[in-house]
Amino acid sequence: MIIEDYFTEIQKIVDCSLLVRLKSVTYEKRGTYEGFIRGELYFSDATILHFREYIDVEITAERLMYAYQYTDSSKNLIFRYDNTGHHKKLGLSTYPHHKHDGAEDNVIESNAPKLNQVLHEIET
Repeated sequence: MIIEDYFTEIQKIVDCSLLVRLKSVTYEKRGTYEGFIRGELYFSDATILHFREYIDVEITAERLMYAYQYTDSSKNLIFRYDNTGHHKKLGLSTYPHHKHDGAEDNVIESNAPKLNQVLHEIET
């Protein structure tokens, strides 16, 4: 797989979401197999999903960095998934993968979701 194929997969996921009313997604190729994606998806209820991924697809689609931040219309955090390594002291079994659930300081264990899984969580 080359990075453009992954970009196409992400665009299809965004385009298929029935709740997305407005979108802004940029794709930055950083080589044959690496790229950076940044996006904002606006939903009908005025909530917003900000996301970013740094991806390497040379062997498998490995997200070296990701964050999916979902906020309400007042920009209050609903949840955020990320793999930033700043919560090692919490002893999470899924470290560095975690979820901020409802508040910055409410950090819980989480596997690394993909964009389609995050959109499904928002839709349900």
